Amino acid sequence: MDFEIRENRQPQGRKKLSREREAYSRLMRQGVSNREACRIVGIDRRTGRKWRNGRHAQGNRKALPPISMVAVPSGPSRYLSEDDRIHIADRLREKATVRAIAAELGRSPSTVSREIRRNRHQASGAYRPHAAQVRADARRPRPKPRKILKNPELREAVQAMLDEKWSPEQICHALRVQFPDRPEMHVVHETVYQALYVQGRGQLRRELAAALRSGRARRRPQRQANCRQPRFTTPMVMISERPAEIEDRAVPGHWEGDLIIGKDGKSAIGTLVERATRYVMLLHLPGDHGAEAVLAALTATARTLPGHLKRSLTWDQGSEMARHGEFTLATDIPVYFCDPASPWQRGSNENTNGLLRQYFPKGTDLSVHDPEHLAAVADQLNRRPRKTLGWETPAERLHKLIAA
Repeated sequence: MDFEIRENRQPQGRKKLSREREAYSRLMRQGVSNREACRIVGIDRRTGRKWRNGRHAQGNRKALPPISMVAVPSGPSRYLSEDDRIHIADRLREKATVRAIAAELGRSPSTVSREIRRNRHQASGAYRPHAAQVRADARRPRPKPRKILKNPELREAVQAMLDEKWSPEQICHALRVQFPDRPEMHVVHETVYQALYVQGRGQLRRELAAALRSGRARRRPQRQANCRQPRFTTPMVMISERPAEIEDRAVPGHWEGDLIIGKDGKSAIGTLVERATRYVMLLHLPGDHGAEAVLAALTATARTLPGHLKRSLTWDQGSEMARHGEFTLATDIPVYFCDPASPWQRGSNENTNGLLRQYFPKGTDLSVHDPEHLAAVADQLNRRPRKTLGWETPAERLHKLIAA
């Protein structure tokens, strides 16, 4: 125990026994009798009975809950335990930072920060671990009563605005304007949706769902990533299936590709970057940048390459690659596709696109650039020294690898 047992058991006047009370509570939860727990902790048996049974408020004396309600056994390990909270309190008294505490507990700093913010004493701001444990355990049970269900005034206000065909997002902002100093009247739009769509809640009239612009009385679930429809008719080969030799950039002939888009999405230039040397080639797309135009430009460019520089192509899942199967048949170059929203999987190409914006600024018409100008820009980039190549140029590195 983290306190010394008093040798003098005589009455010593009013004295806070918070640590003794916590030790007594732990012993009682372990099944120790009141007599034995009082002997171990060093308190009078009558005091132990008061702690065990609790007391009602009387006069200036505050009510105390019975000992069985002081602490509830902690939940699964995904939650902070009582020992974790005691550690947080001890380290806060030592002026430790949140990040240091989180590292010691093996938790995210945001977890510790949120724990301190939510469970500290509202008046003093002090963090008390056992009180924090009680608050956390009381907050954990599910299901919780919904905010709209508990507040008739809030429910009527939301119903009135839905009758006016306001969207849930408009409602939540209007409530904050109308009741700026009453947080109990503030909700987020998801709360309104939950009140309308979750079965059995009885918070808002079911017919109010018709006031939503969708007109649906039931929520339509969003499609999960693993349930997406196939992107193209010809199945894609994902980057995870790409051979390991492509990753180390030791062998030339593996390319990354993309489009840079012009003003209003009406024009584009195709970009190809060789992974080992960062050698750049640009595709002229004077008309449109649909699947047919990209197929023609890619095929024509690939046919200008020697055989040992035609090993693979990595692209994102843009619709311009819908005819990738035909490209592979025409050039014998396999195409690998990146995962959705993962541009870092074609990092060399993304970096090169940024360099190209110096020549082709965003918001400009890219169809005005003829093939000769594109070739001149690519040649200038290929003669520019690169730090990642040890200050060699892409052209020099490509020549060296081919000669080897």
